[in-house]
Amino acid sequence: MSDTYENFYKGKSVLITGGLGFLGSNLARALVPLGARVTVLDAQLPPYGANPFNLHGVEDRVRVITGDIRHPNVLSVVLPGTDVVFNFAAQVSYIDSGKEPFLDVDVNCVGHLHVLEALCAYAPSAKICFSSSRLVYGKILTTPVDETHPTQPLSIYGVHKLAAEKYYRIYYDTRGVRSTIIRIPNPYGPRQQMKHSRYSIVGWFVRRALDHQPLTVYGSGEQERDYLYVDDIVEAFLRVAATDRTDGEVYNIGTDERVRFVDMVDTVIALVGGGKKEHVPWPASYERNETGSYRADTRKIRSAVGWKPSVQLHDGIRRTVDYYREHRARYW
Repeated sequence: MSDTYENFYKGKSVLITGGLGFLGSNLARALVPLGARVTVLDAQLPPYGANPFNLHGVEDRVRVITGDIRHPNVLSVVLPGTDVVFNFAAQVSYIDSGKEPFLDVDVNCVGHLHVLEALCAYAPSAKICFSSSRLVYGKILTTPVDETHPTQPLSIYGVHKLAAEKYYRIYYDTRGVRSTIIRIPNPYGPRQQMKHSRYSIVGWFVRRALDHQPLTVYGSGEQERDYLYVDDIVEAFLRVAATDRTDGEVYNIGTDERVRFVDMVDTVIALVGGGKKEHVPWPASYERNETGSYRADTRKIRSAVGWKPSVQLHDGIRRTVDYYREHRARYW
């Protein structure tokens, strides 16, 4: 991190919603040595991955508040005086969104409207960064995918992420809320929840391999994915929040690698030294949910703030495996 970013965050009051989860906790850990005054807000709702151990080593320098973004009274307490908000609070499973669509809209749409309204009332000059998803694009028509690619989500989750993006844009245009949106591809790394498979396929496969269980590959596994290590995601958020040049903008982030699903599986098995690849046929309905190969075009964010990915898949999975070998008892 350059001196510019260190100087920006020093002494800043930063709120991270969903801050005990995967992305939020890793961001908190990066902000503490930059001198930020970090507050974490997390509803700690099962099974969303909130884990106090994620702040191990910095817990004495982070204020943690248990609360839900759907409750305006909580926001009225935590937002006054805030300079930057990183909004990671979410229902994060596209699978669960189809099973519980009203819960998904409540958290991923209504919750964010509460945040935006509270921001206008209690911290109107703050910058807010929202974590969106590649799933807003739906079927991939052209690759690499830039921010102008059509958005036709294939899941309730993707629809609600896209709706939230529109809320942020409207509040920027009509009420001056300084917001930036980052569309995240397939995140992985330390501090993800590892109890089920609905949030991160890389993390789940690391667990399966460590437990010497099979790793399922549908079809040949030729579809390409953008697997992005958490440190690169954190740096993207730190960079876009530190400048007003990104206000009102949407950015893709992703890797420079072309990685097939089966390559990811092979890498996990090789680095763990356990697990077994198991090819099975695609389910009959897969075409309704499968987006096709995805690779992000990241030229826009590179040009705006100089961000670029630095961790390749092999190194990122190695770091992930090492972390869970050491802290298995905290996540299994």
